[in-house]
Amino acid sequence: MFDEFLGKAGELLAKGESFAVAEVVRYVSPISGKVGDKAIVFADGTVWGWIGGGCAQPAVVKEALKSLKDGRPRLVRISPSASQEEGIVAYNMSCHSGGTLDIYIEPILPKPHIVIVGGSPIGRTLTTLCKTISYTVSVVAPRADRESYPDADRVQRDLNLNGLKIGPKTFIVVATQGECDEEALEQALRSEASYVAFVASRAKAAKVLQSMSERGIGKERLSQLRSPAGLDIQASSQEEIAVSILAQIVQMSKSQRIEQNSAAVLGEKQEARDPICGMGVDISKAKYVSEFDGRPFYFCCAGCKQTFDKEPDKYALEQLST
Repeated sequence: MFDEFLGKAGELLAKGESFAVAEVVRYVSPISGKVGDKAIVFADGTVWGWIGGGCAQPAVVKEALKSLKDGRPRLVRISPSASQEEGIVAYNMSCHSGGTLDIYIEPILPKPHIVIVGGSPIGRTLTTLCKTISYTVSVVAPRADRESYPDADRVQRDLNLNGLKIGPKTFIVVATQGECDEEALEQALRSEASYVAFVASRAKAAKVLQSMSERGIGKERLSQLRSPAGLDIQASSQEEIAVSILAQIVQMSKSQRIEQNSAAVLGEKQEARDPICGMGVDISKAKYVSEFDGRPFYFCCAGCKQTFDKEPDKYALEQLST
């Protein structure tokens, strides 16, 4: 099972997908989950593996999705009498077997992919800087070799970007320095990369932008081009320019996370509170629903629904009073 788990995680890493790893690190009987049980929680909330049933899984999924949003790990405790304790996210749940389950959740987020197009001293310095902070770096340049770019993950000796996996989390830096500027920049702008920077003077950039417009690149896409490349830190040397470009990439990468989190908050699902265990239940996906006194009540599992149905007036009143 562990080999399967490692294989699955490796497969997701190779695809550049975000996921969270949840592992049972402590338990108190009676409980179905045991130390070492682990699961992968995908960004859509689906689960691969095992970390306990009943209310345990919905609670873990909820916290795993939060970890994917904020990038922080957390320790979750599920217990009938879990008290608030610093460093632990506590879920008081009476619907499972009665024991205690501590689950550690670690978000696995793909590192930004930097594509450096063109051979230049700035590109070589930028490659080294990016690898220092564990970014993935691809170099695309005629006559490029491993000796010149020892830190690159991939070195390609032509300007064809079609062979690279480029998406919204890809950052492209065109540093061709007069060699096939238009061809390289057109490919970059026609890709799905959210960041395209062109290392050139303002005068050179203006001429190339005019050429891009004549080649059919739309105004909106052209407005997204960063040129001069990098943050304005009054950089003068090639090394300082490389630092300013990396700083801009880091800044934009963080901004993307904030925007994603804000969008997630705006699009948050409508939840109802399970009157038995207190777990939040996505109303649109709820499988277990009971109606009492003209009101719907939503449950995380069949056990909670059965408990409610035995004494609906009791639990309905308790929920209304909280």
